[in-house]
Amino acid sequence: MKSINKLHVIPFLMMLMTSNVSADSLTAGKSKAETCLGCHAIPGYNNVYPTYKVPKLAGQHAEYIISALKAYQNKDRVHETMHANAIGLSEQDIKDIALYFESVK
Repeated sequence: MKSINKLHVIPFLMMLMTSNVSADSLTAGKSKAETCLGCHAIPGYNNVYPTYKVPKLAGQHAEYIISALKAYQNKDRVHETMHANAIGLSEQDIKDIALYFESVK
């Protein structure tokens, strides 16, 4: 069996890890995320009722944000404010928002 040269594998892996996120998608995501920033961009912000720490979304994995927003849309995650914000989002809106937050460090 022929062994694989590691130097040939590295560029392939780097290609897989490279994001296909366009600047337009990030710009759209930033615009669509304006409502989110009112709570999720405030360091140490706590929701009043029910009381809990509002998570910071900057740098969060896009897949997690997509999953969470869809769960709020379907009421698999129960939070009326998040449901109200998520219910009107299209698949593209959710993707753009998620990719934007993932890009913010």
